[in-house]
Amino acid sequence: MTVVRPGPYERHRELLHGMVRALAAGECRRPFTEATGQDAADAGMRSPRTAGKVFHSLLGRPFELGQPGEAGRVRTESSPYGVGPAVSYPRCEPAELVAAAGRAAADWRAAGPGRRAGLAVEILRLLNTRSHELALAVHHTTGQTLPAAFRAAGPRAQDRALEAVARAFAESERVPADLRWESAVRGGRPRALRGTCTLVPRGVSLLVGCPDFPLWNGWPGLFASLVTGNPVIVAPHPRAVLPLAITVRVARQVLAQAGHSPDLVTLAVAEPERRVHRRLATDPAVRIVDFTGSGRFADWLERHARQAVVFADRTGLNTVLVDSTDDYRGLVRGLALAACLCQGTVRTTPQNILVPERGFATDEGHRTLRDLGADLGEAVDRLLGHPARAARLLGAITGEEVRGALAEAARCGPVLHSSGALAHPDHPGAELRGPLLVRLSAADERVYTREWPGPVTFLVGTGSTSQGLDLLRRTVGRHGARYASVHSTDPLVLAAAETAALDAGVHLVENLDDLPADPSSAFADLPGSGADFITGRFRVVRSRRHAPPQVPARLDVAAELVDV
Repeated sequence: MTVVRPGPYERHRELLHGMVRALAAGECRRPFTEATGQDAADAGMRSPRTAGKVFHSLLGRPFELGQPGEAGRVRTESSPYGVGPAVSYPRCEPAELVAAAGRAAADWRAAGPGRRAGLAVEILRLLNTRSHELALAVHHTTGQTLPAAFRAAGPRAQDRALEAVARAFAESERVPADLRWESAVRGGRPRALRGTCTLVPRGVSLLVGCPDFPLWNGWPGLFASLVTGNPVIVAPHPRAVLPLAITVRVARQVLAQAGHSPDLVTLAVAEPERRVHRRLATDPAVRIVDFTGSGRFADWLERHARQAVVFADRTGLNTVLVDSTDDYRGLVRGLALAACLCQGTVRTTPQNILVPERGFATDEGHRTLRDLGADLGEAVDRLLGHPARAARLLGAITGEEVRGALAEAARCGPVLHSSGALAHPDHPGAELRGPLLVRLSAADERVYTREWPGPVTFLVGTGSTSQGLDLLRRTVGRHGARYASVHSTDPLVLAAAETAALDAGVHLVENLDDLPADPSSAFADLPGSGADFITGRFRVVRSRRHAPPQVPARLDVAAELVDV
């Protein structure tokens, strides 16, 4: 007796449809997080100890992928914690990767959205078993603390990617296969027409990797493109290759085992001076580009990658508006913690804190801008006073650009808290720096409208709350931001802040002091945060024709005789 194994869609049908229903109802479902619990214990994933052995076995060795067009090896990473020699990756000719992706596209399109979504879930399930290994890869390439790296590479990030899979599957299934309608004909009977709708993927998709959160920011675009039928070339940031390289290897294995070309997902790594991201982004065959990071490169993509649909999620100018508060100590603690987390790379890091020059009302009396600066500096020192806690909060600096930004920003205005070097208790070679707090005035717009990498925060004095709202609306609307926050006890100010956030197109957090690592963590907050993030990856091609005339059913001869 032959046993027929269910296909990938059948195996994951319940999970997919459950996610689709939850999204339609506005509910939050986190299957991977719920299965693992807070400490990810006993969920089929490798233990931290086993993952550590696997991770260290990768160091100093060639990372094999079996991709076409290999023209040498390249090493671009170094651990800020000084762990192990760098991994070497295949350097493949970009044109060869694009051509291979094009050859694999037709079979992938024919697979249909159900099979594509099922295989995407299988890839995520296998990545879930390697969560601790992925966290180590993120930890040692981005400098994030290990707990932060696990959040950004483990079950929470996989749930975020699963939402992209479910959204892409739902939008693909929304396209009807058959069409029937009648066309009015002047002076005659309506003409019956029939047609078909076919979802046509746009083409080769390019994922440009993020240096700080390569998986959290990279997985949604990768899986959205795969489920909608587009092959993906992954071009990691040179400083953070390994997390995405592991992802590519797992995806290629799952695809090959399912009988599809592994070249549906490939890795493009090269020395920074080769600018492989730019070469691929402007290739005529690349029709989709995903990027999360600096507004400068996002602007470049939108200007030059004209042949492609560009989904760019800008880091931008995270802005906090302070008008008044009934919990001054909570406000100060929350701002201090947000300024410290992961060396200022998380999405809640405030770059600009807008405060009225004349001060603001609190539950502890009137506080001035100077008072807030002094209290914020003291709160930062208390947080970083213990070396172990400082290491857990800050992580290590990886890029020279951060050091340069700290030095330059310190010359832009009075320093309220200097960015001093701190010792890591376990890794003496790691560079830890506390946040830099600088006071500016509203006139210093050329300074605070720049994106400053690393732990740089400006306290910007404004003439009034109204001017602060205008600055928020204008600067965030022009330069983008991950979030904005407002602190006020006045309902009219809160309403005005909501309007300003809507005008600027930014998520708003109201009167929350203890912000999580992701202020939108109740939902995955996909880049673009709209249906276009999915529907922009395919087109619907319709065909139509005359419907064949309906022949009346033939009457039974015996029945005719009886009637007669």
